[in-house]
This record gives sequence, structure tokens and C-alpha cells, in this order.
Amino acid sequence: MSYLKTNNKQDRQRGTTLIELSVVIAVLLLLVGVLFIGITAWKSGANTAACVVNLSSIQKAARGYANMNGLSPGSAELVATLTTAGFWTTAPGCPGGGTYTYGTTTPAQGAAYATCSLSGSGHAPSAANLANW
Repeated sequence: MSYLKTNNKQDRQRGTTLIELSVVIAVLLLLVGVLFIGITAWKSGANTAACVVNLSSIQKAARGYANMNGLSPGSAELVATLTTAGFWTTAPGCPGGGTYTYGTTTPAQGAAYATCSLSGSGHAPSAANLANW
């Protein structure tokens, strides 16, 4: 009796090799790294947008107080006055970690009442929006 020798690849390789497993792990780590970079950029963009919304709210509070009390641009108007007038319980802060600098007078149209210390990194209204403030 003669036996036939079979060269079936499936019989020789039954599992995953170490190289294949290493490649899969490397690809997964790369994808996780890209995900963390994207989340960081998303959070930074969200903080920038929230800061601009805060600055807009502060501007509206300053304008509203001036309109209710008949103040003209250049009249004394402190952020503490806006707080006691009930516009907010505590003055807003920058969600990105910056600090706000408040004006001391009612702003003229097109001038901001408050600015953020991070305005160089986008924490400021655009020129078109500021013109309407």
C-alpha cells in the first residue's frame, strides 16, 4: 500500500502568527491615537465657541443694562453692577481656561465690553460680529 503525501496549507497553519497579531495591534493603536487627537481638537473648538457665546452674553447684558437705565456710551458700568442687577449670579468665565477683562464703561457700538486673554487663539468674535455688537 502506498500513501499519498498531501500538501494542504490548512493542515500546516492552524493559528494566527505572531507577526499578524502584531500588525493588528499596531493598526488598532494607530486608530486610537488618531481618535485622541480628534477628541482634543473637538474639545478645543467647543471651548472656543463657548467662549465667544459667553462674550456675546456679556455684551448683551451690558447693552441691556445701559438701555434699561438710559446710559450712553462712555457712562460708568462695572461688571459688579451687572451681577447685582440680576444678569447672572457670578460673572462668566472662559471655559478654555482664559480670563476675561471687563470694561468699566458702557461700550459704543462695535466695541467689546469684555475680552478674553486667549483672543489670539480664536477666543474673540469675528470682525463682522463685533461690528454688530
